[in-house]
Amino acid sequence: MTFQQVALSLAEGFLENCRLFIETLLFSIPLGLIISFGSMSKFKPLSMLIKVIVWCIRGTPLMLQLFVVFYVPGLVFGVPMRNRMLAALVAFVINYACYFSEIFRGGIESISKGQYEAGQVLGLSKSQIFFKIILLQVTKRIMPPMSNEIITLVKDTSLARVIAVSEILLAAERFAGKGLIWPLFFTGVYFLVFCGGLTLLFGYIEKKMSYFN
Repeated sequence: MTFQQVALSLAEGFLENCRLFIETLLFSIPLGLIISFGSMSKFKPLSMLIKVIVWCIRGTPLMLQLFVVFYVPGLVFGVPMRNRMLAALVAFVINYACYFSEIFRGGIESISKGQYEAGQVLGLSKSQIFFKIILLQVTKRIMPPMSNEIITLVKDTSLARVIAVSEILLAAERFAGKGLIWPLFFTGVYFLVFCGGLTLLFGYIEKKMSYFN
């Protein structure tokens, strides 16, 4: 097998990692914000239910959640999950939404009540206070933990291989089984470059948001 063929296979696998990464962010960030509102709800049954769900998701391995999403529908309900990428996406979105929800909750609760009261004095509605005053400050405060979780997500996409999603590490393992070791090192380079780029991007964003200091 030629170098070009191996490199092409690794690149195609990494595109699957990128797809899982992007789609997870698109769905998990807004879902995480919704979950955070539920956990802070004054309606105790709802807030307790949300907190229990978040506790269960955060307290169990993502790998186990991948197995549950992929195998349980077929074993319990007789409706097998045929789309492996969809199963991985569902597991990743639920997992990261729960983590993001705690970050959002911490950020929102860190804003003093005086900020809300000042908005009310100015005659702003609750939605205007949240989106024009609170959310901007929350975004600044949660950027470091959010960036850490997002970079972790890049590396976690490799876990999708446990349900045979054709991502880059699965491709590299197949080549290793044929006696080719160097694709594994190339896999590390792909992740290092991607995470390095994200680190620079988030550093730039944090500097741009320094006007809140």
